[in-house]
Order: sequence, then structure tokens, then C-alpha cells
Amino acid sequence: MNTEQSKASLLKRLFAAIASFFGKNKNERGELLESLRESQRNGLIDMDALIMIEGVFQVSQMRVRDIMVPRSHIVVIQQDQSIDKMLAIVSASGHSRFPVIDEGLDEIVGILLAKDLVHYSDESSRRSFELKDIMRPAVFVPESKRLNVLLKDFRTSRNHMAVVIDEYSGVAGLVTIEDVLEQIVGDIDDEHDATDEINIHRHGFHRYTLKGATPIDEFNVFFDTDLSTDQFDTVAGLILNKLGHMPERGEEVTIDHYLFKIISSSSRRINNLQVTLLPERRSVSSGTA
Repeated sequence: MNTEQSKASLLKRLFAAIASFFGKNKNERGELLESLRESQRNGLIDMDALIMIEGVFQVSQMRVRDIMVPRSHIVVIQQDQSIDKMLAIVSASGHSRFPVIDEGLDEIVGILLAKDLVHYSDESSRRSFELKDIMRPAVFVPESKRLNVLLKDFRTSRNHMAVVIDEYSGVAGLVTIEDVLEQIVGDIDDEHDATDEINIHRHGFHRYTLKGATPIDEFNVFFDTDLSTDQFDTVAGLILNKLGHMPERGEEVTIDHYLFKIISSSSRRINNLQVTLLPERRSVSSGTA
């Protein structure tokens, strides 16, 4: 067997192992991941492929609450708004899908696709506009749903957005198929993505999520604190320095009364973090963040 055949055979075995990943326990998954990393070091797979494979591993362990757009950042359409107002909201936000609400955010009655408004571009068609004629049904998922299950549901139903509900059936946020795929392939930017994208999201009184690339200066302003920027520019840099190694998902570290938990990471970067304010900090920050 020549070198190319040997390489192809090994890759076939590796990906067969990945296919059986979901039936393995935690220790077996760890061994498989280490084998893949060793294969990358030996040149059998490239770094980009390894990062995507690690992303698949992470998706199987993450839950909707880890990646959802929080309630406070949802852009909605009110079902009694005029079409002109709807078009203004669509144009200003650049989103493609919008929850339609009745009296409040916890009363989502459907989903509006921006493309469906294209048919009402002239004055004549607008006079016959009825939102109920184009509104799609909303899909609801719990915060605790695993991302690999959600992705399968998205693919089966050909739906691209779900409303996330909490344990009290209130709206907690939104999640899209793009949000899930970004955990595998990295950020997917399009022409509508803002250049000043929000890095920090609040999910409760003392719980937040943020991107590893969040500048420390931005973190300091948001939390009214003074983490040092002498050696590092980003929160990920601080955490890597504190730990002394590239962390895996689920690892935690405390820095200045903040508990940082790794939500997702690859073999060369920290992608997303959960931040919890510890009791010592809560009394200081209760009126700030």
C-alpha cells in the first residue's frame, strides 16, 4: 500500500470513528479527539478540518441557552403595525426573520420572513396587505435542548429559526440554524452583519455570555471594573495566561470576582465564554450591568 492509499485508509477510519461518536462515553470521546489532534500534528488532516471536527464535538455537548440571542436583543414586528412600519424595521435591522408579537414579547404569534414583503412593494398591493396571509408558524424550543438535536430538527423541518423558552414558558431568546453552524465552522459574516457587533450578552441577574475576542477595555466599561490591559488586549488572552494552556469546553477560571466558563473553543482559540459574577462582585455591580 503506497503513502496516499495509507493516508486515505487512515482518514476513512478516522471519519468512521467520528460517525460513531454520538454513541461513545466521555472518556472515549476524549481519546478520539486526541487521536484527531495527533493526526493534525502528523499532517494527515489540516488545522481547518480539525477545528470543524472539534466544532462538531462541541455542538453535541452544548445547549440552546449557550448560543441563543437573548431576549433583550430580539427585534420584533407587532401584528397591528402598518406595512410601512414593518418595512422600516426590516430595512433598519437587516435581519431576514422576525418574530411577530401581539401585546408583548411573551405572546409570539408567528414569524415574518423579510422576503415575503417584497410582493408588497407598490401602493396597489399594499392596500390588500394582510399579515396573516404571509406569516409563518413559530417553532418553540426549550433552553436545555442540545444543539445537535436542534440542528437535526432544523434540517428535517427546513425551518431556520426557533423561539427559545425558559422553564416558565416565557421567551428567553432566539436561535437560528446559522448560530448552530457557526459553532462548527466559525463566524459566518454576511453583508448585513454589523461591524460593531455586540460582544457581551446578559442572560440573567448575574450571568452573561461573551466572545473570547472581547476587548478587555470593553469588558471593563460594561462591568465597571479595571482588569489589566498591560499584557493582553482580549479577555481570551487573560484567561489563557491565567490557565497556562488552551482550555477545553467546561473548564472554569476565576479572575477578580468573575467566574469564566469555557462554552466553546478550538485547539487554537477560545470562542465563547460564560461569565458569572461572584457574590463579592454582585453588590458592586448590581446597579451597573
